[in-house]
Amino acid sequence: MVTTATVTSGIDVLTDDVDIPGLGHLPINAYVLHGDAPVLVDTGSIAQAAAFDAALRSVVDVADLRWIWLTHTDFDHIGLLHRLLAENPELRVITTFFGVGIMGLFDPLPMDRVNFVNPGETITLADRTLTAVRPPSFDNPITVGFHDDRTNALFSADCFGALLPDGLVDRADDLSDAALRLGQVTWGTIDSSWMHKADPAVIAADLDRTRAIAPSYVLSAHLAPAPGSMLDRMCDAIGAVPSAEPFAAPDQAALDGMLAAMAG
Repeated sequence: MVTTATVTSGIDVLTDDVDIPGLGHLPINAYVLHGDAPVLVDTGSIAQAAAFDAALRSVVDVADLRWIWLTHTDFDHIGLLHRLLAENPELRVITTFFGVGIMGLFDPLPMDRVNFVNPGETITLADRTLTAVRPPSFDNPITVGFHDDRTNALFSADCFGALLPDGLVDRADDLSDAALRLGQVTWGTIDSSWMHKADPAVIAADLDRTRAIAPSYVLSAHLAPAPGSMLDRMCDAIGAVPSAEPFAAPDQAALDGMLAAMAG
């Protein structure tokens, strides 16, 4: 089931809860920015396209949408992309040259309905200006998040996501500091395993640039909405990923055990 909630005036979140056996729960979030030119940030997972469609229509008229900001092209972010483009001829996609390239290997985007916005660049959409940023951690090199000047919200794509053992929460500040840090470090070792090979000083400088944004909200694809006051704690967790124990994926023996348990 995909649920909806209001983050703050002008922003709704749509959330799918994914249970990853042995690891915990992971939210998959998309966001609607209301205004003179409404923006949809990502389009849900392919697996839950029908449920996402129903949830989306409960918070916005699809005919009113004008933009989709595609943070990256993973399957949990592109579920309703082409369906929405087919339904609404006024809808355009914000992505990058490489985003278009990857989609071209799967389901090409209509090039006359694409806007390229690279990290550091801005785009003004009627009543707001969005500034593209590269989050400190990511699983896809295409990833581009953004800062919205109207709400002072930072949309961070997969960065700051967390695996949670006890199910999802409505707000990130409902989590204890320990649960948040463990969940974010664990997620970082899985989703951004390249960080184990990165220079911690480079990561630290990137995190400082993120702190300098001073957002009112941090809106991740894989964590409940977080007030900006949590940013320091969340950056500290990301900074701990390079030195954390690398994630050990289940091997064939583990798979055999899972299959045996399912058969039983």
